[in-house]
Amino acid sequence: MKRGGAHRTWLAYRSIEAFAFGLGWTVAPVFFVRDLAFTPLQLVLAGTALEVAYFLFEIPTGIVADNYGRRLSVILGTIGLGIGFVATGLANGVWLVLMAAAFMGFTWTFKSGADEAWITDEVGVDQVGRTFHAGAQAMRIGGLLGIGGAVALALVDLRLPIVAGGIVMLALSVVLAVVMHETGFVSARTDSISVRAAMAGTARQGSTLIRRNPLLLLIVGVVFFLGASDEGFDRLWEAHFLVDVGVPGFAGLDSVVWFGVLAAGATLLAILVAQPLSSRLSQLSPGGMAKTLLVSDALRIVGLLVFAFATSFAVALAAFWAARLVRSLAAPVYSTWLNANVEESRVRATVLSMTNVFGSAGEWGGGPALGVVGNVFGIRAALAGSAAVVTPALLLYGRAIRHHGREPELRTVLPVPVD
Repeated sequence: MKRGGAHRTWLAYRSIEAFAFGLGWTVAPVFFVRDLAFTPLQLVLAGTALEVAYFLFEIPTGIVADNYGRRLSVILGTIGLGIGFVATGLANGVWLVLMAAAFMGFTWTFKSGADEAWITDEVGVDQVGRTFHAGAQAMRIGGLLGIGGAVALALVDLRLPIVAGGIVMLALSVVLAVVMHETGFVSARTDSISVRAAMAGTARQGSTLIRRNPLLLLIVGVVFFLGASDEGFDRLWEAHFLVDVGVPGFAGLDSVVWFGVLAAGATLLAILVAQPLSSRLSQLSPGGMAKTLLVSDALRIVGLLVFAFATSFAVALAAFWAARLVRSLAAPVYSTWLNANVEESRVRATVLSMTNVFGSAGEWGGGPALGVVGNVFGIRAALAGSAAVVTPALLLYGRAIRHHGREPELRTVLPVPVD
């Protein structure tokens, strides 16, 4: 596939996927709280079920992607997520939601790492920053449209947008099977060794690369703390508005409409701010990326704290949008920074999977703890805890900045052992 074709496929993939998630997830927490009467701890446990499954299977599926192709992994993951969304929308109890979440966590691992590895190999490391930023903007636009669709369907029934999101994901898997080609992939497996030996060798090679690159070890620490923070915030912000802050009764709007406005406003703000910044951010040096991430996460801490203790809807809204904005802008910078430090293409999906595993560990390790804090001390305390756990990441960014955002002297990867 030509680079332009891969770039366009990536934009279509990210926008449709975001549309599906906008449909399927915008009002899902409202469905959990209003129809299924979830407690703060149960809200977090839904995410924990997903993350534990993700943690257990992320590395094995990353190894599969490096041995059998990233395209296949992405398509399988997209199918699984579609099924998971449909099952969630049809669930009528806590345990069914938890089971669906665990299944989605398992299937997500097929996509995670594989999609970024695919596009990096197709367009090249030197061009992938531009593609990541364009893809992030496409996601925001697709997500905005999905939010609008979710609100419209939720006014009829809260289950409808969740099921519709799953159907869109299943349709996306069919589209990918037709238009997604793979020309830059080189399998880590050779015909001269067994499948088991090839997969074990890929795992060893990926772990060796991480252990021998101090910056990758540092990134592992960063994603762990950010994962713990994100889990608490993502699972509890709706409940915070519903229980602690309250939503205005303006014009008799249903709370579902308000949540659509909140999510759409955050996405629209990110679209407007990202457009003039994307070119500059995509051209940052590794050291510049580390500085940008340090600043964005410091601002995230401030936004989360203000959101946690806000007593008025206006203040909570501004803080919520600010926290979501800086996280959205930082995501493609982080992806570019990580891929720039994984120069061994054959194990790229495995290394990305190993890195993502620590983000997952942060989520399922920190999420339940924050959920317990929410049950005992209130949602405000849990959200403040989400801000506090980001602080160690700032120290790790400081170390990365001292080393100019990369550690070039330890990049040699050991040969793959053959059984």
